[in-house]
Amino acid sequence: MTDTTVAPAPESLLAAPDQATQQEIVREIEEVHAAHARAVADGTYRGGQTLYDFPPYRSSILRHPTKNPKLVDPETIELTSPAFGQRDVAAIEADLTLQHAGEPLGERMVVRGRVLDGWGRPVRQQLVEIWQANSAGRYIHKRDQHPAPLDPNFTGAGRAITDDDGWYEFTTIKPGPYPWRNHRNAWRPAHIHFSLFGSAFTQRIVTQMYFPGDPLFPLDPIYQSIPDQQDRDRLVATYDHDLTEPEFKLGYRWDIVLTGQHRTWFEPEGDHR
Repeated sequence: MTDTTVAPAPESLLAAPDQATQQEIVREIEEVHAAHARAVADGTYRGGQTLYDFPPYRSSILRHPTKNPKLVDPETIELTSPAFGQRDVAAIEADLTLQHAGEPLGERMVVRGRVLDGWGRPVRQQLVEIWQANSAGRYIHKRDQHPAPLDPNFTGAGRAITDDDGWYEFTTIKPGPYPWRNHRNAWRPAHIHFSLFGSAFTQRIVTQMYFPGDPLFPLDPIYQSIPDQQDRDRLVATYDHDLTEPEFKLGYRWDIVLTGQHRTWFEPEGDHR
């Protein structure tokens, strides 16, 4: 008999009857940011863009690496890892509103941007994948059981290949915010997950795109685990009226920079809420 039990999400393992309030989480965020600013000012900070061990993000202790990385032979890994290729990606995969018989519910939108290296050069023929919640903030996932409706006409996943100038484009539905159990009354800002591959499977990077003016930004420990405001701002798309189509869909512009001082923030592998 097959066991259909769903493993609990990491943050639920840390849940307790006396979970912190939102006000307590915000206070913790402010304290960690202040300590980080002092460490940067006195030259003792040795970390990167993200504070991996970020106490306000309760399950970060279960998600970030705790041991030194091991060197591996990338060619050996690629012999057993999944394969992908440009010919496998159909144009319709970039339109998440056309993948079912009916139209999905919600605010139709397009997001367009360029994938660039640290010198501003286009990254061509790059596989870009996205996944997201529906307009009600619900994922098609066994672990997502909060009381919001699923949309039978929306799966929430798409793929595209960048063109010779590094451009990608997706048509989709604007996702809704959703609750999670990091603390009492915790909600994640609306976002779309992006995954990009380099020239090999081992070069995968994952990040998130947010929407301008979201009131949940100051309250979200994941967004706030990036201590520098400029780095956080690079995760927020820009409304682009020139991309907007009359009476059909709103347009957003979001470029992704892979390397350099102004690179887009990327998640540790496995941390994709």
